[in-house]
Amino acid sequence: MKSFLLFTIAVLFIHSAAFSQHSLKTSDTQKVSFLLNGNVGLPYVNKDPDYNENTISIIGLEIPKISSGDKVILHIGYSFLYSDKNKQSRWVAYELTREETKKLYYRTDKFLTDPAVKSGTATDSDYAGSGYDRGHLAPAADMGWSSSTMAESFYYSNMSPQLPAFNRGIWKKLEELVRTWAIENEALYIVTGPVLTNGLKSIGPGKVSIPNYFYKVILDYKDPGINGIGFIFPNAGSGEPLQYYAVSIDSVEKITGIDFYPLIPPDQQAQIEKTLCVNCWTWKTRKTDYKNNADEKASVPIRCKGFAKSGDRCRNKTMNASGYCHLHIFQKQNKF
Repeated sequence: MKSFLLFTIAVLFIHSAAFSQHSLKTSDTQKVSFLLNGNVGLPYVNKDPDYNENTISIIGLEIPKISSGDKVILHIGYSFLYSDKNKQSRWVAYELTREETKKLYYRTDKFLTDPAVKSGTATDSDYAGSGYDRGHLAPAADMGWSSSTMAESFYYSNMSPQLPAFNRGIWKKLEELVRTWAIENEALYIVTGPVLTNGLKSIGPGKVSIPNYFYKVILDYKDPGINGIGFIFPNAGSGEPLQYYAVSIDSVEKITGIDFYPLIPPDQQAQIEKTLCVNCWTWKTRKTDYKNNADEKASVPIRCKGFAKSGDRCRNKTMNASGYCHLHIFQKQNKF
């Protein structure tokens, strides 16, 4: 998953966008307002039940359209396009599979400058005393499948200034929900980042821009239910449900000037990106925070706490500290 073939390079026209507290100005100069139901841009479109174009495996499907002048940096766990001007990534893209939601390593909380960004990233001093969290773009919890990817997730190239109420609130809720979707749909293609515009305030000696908005787009590209969905959030705390901020991918493209999923056949891309089907996704988070490596073992084998399909207690012995064998570990995850 993490190695890329050469992919098509095409022109991306990025236009600056003007923002106000309750409205956005898109790259095609259309003014888009947050509607009463929270949706931006295109109206709700029901999923066409007759649309079921066959999919093919596409390497680098998560990478947005880039120009020949852009330098996409590839890490093991994610790829990104860095903005020297704003000292953060314009976008971070990665595939998240069902297997990768099984965390083998917990977060390190060791924030590091990114050695792959030769122009330099933000540092600890930029965030110190600023009142802003070092907000992950690719979540650490999505990168727990190896020690290297976990370490990469704490590079400052993967950080953006987020208000604590946002980072620890609704943004975290979305990250948790996306992991549930990865479990349910086998694999997702995710692009996320700040909405970078002119005139943003900044923090620290490195002048790290403070975004007013953040976005995330998600694609499930497996039959039978091919779906895409986007989100736009103000950089602020919110008590609204996640559905309030759900939008079509087309809407996110208009606001950011970024062309997502350009490697999908054009007709299929148009259908996916104009469609917002809220009911095509589940909205209850499944707990996935468990660990499978050696330091999470019981001292002696114990009988599994799980139950077979017959309803009888599982007879397997396990060394997992959770008390569940590998066949029934998801029974533990469903206990919430």
